[in-house]
Amino acid sequence: MFPVRQPWLCKALGCYDCCVRCIGAVPYPSLVATLLCYAGMALFCGCGHEALTQTEVLVETYFTRNIQDFEVMASFIKYFQYVIYGLASFFFLYGILLLAEGFYTTSAVKQTFGEFRSTHCGRCLSLTFIIVTYILAFIWLAVFAFSAIPVYFLFNMEQTCHTINILAETTPSINQHSWICMDARQYGLLPWNAMPGRACGMTLASICKTSEFYVTYDLYIAAFAGAGITLLALFVYMVASTYNYAVLRFLGRKGIH
Repeated sequence: MFPVRQPWLCKALGCYDCCVRCIGAVPYPSLVATLLCYAGMALFCGCGHEALTQTEVLVETYFTRNIQDFEVMASFIKYFQYVIYGLASFFFLYGILLLAEGFYTTSAVKQTFGEFRSTHCGRCLSLTFIIVTYILAFIWLAVFAFSAIPVYFLFNMEQTCHTINILAETTPSINQHSWICMDARQYGLLPWNAMPGRACGMTLASICKTSEFYVTYDLYIAAFAGAGITLLALFVYMVASTYNYAVLRFLGRKGIH
């Protein structure tokens, strides 16, 4: 399939022309999308896994006193960490398959390798990858939106702490800022009967100054960015594969197989 394995082609065109044709057959959009996908999944899986662990410590330490109130969230965290392992493995393999499919369709479109042409089975396989990628993109769009929830929670918590610090500096009375709270139950992190379930006033401000809070916040931001990069990679895959498939269909109608 590769020109370097076809000596007759190198003799006919010369090594320079052979290398130019080989480089021209590289599916650069698919290659870029694969690199983006791997980088995004590395951020999402690595930072997301560690952020969930830090969240477990943060909520258990500052927002609940009874371990039974925390059992549901702890089970969810462990379950989602296993899901992260599966996602990392799946996208690693799927990225390789999409890159290989990109080499196939790009070579067929450019007709780089002499008698190499696309087949009906190859076009059906390309269409299958396109459909699966579209489905994955819509599913991952939901994952991207879901990953914004902890970022939103921690951002609100940081802004609330900032407000408390300002009030503490400008007003001597504790009652002026003791009513400002962050309730983990409102975000579904704890059941409604969890006690205390929230942190208020200077207690909340002291939580925002801990290293656990900043580490967790940064990890969730990185995981959110990783989800966005992966979504971008899927869109690049869709555009490149759809274009190549459309050209293959056009060539097929022209009688070029």
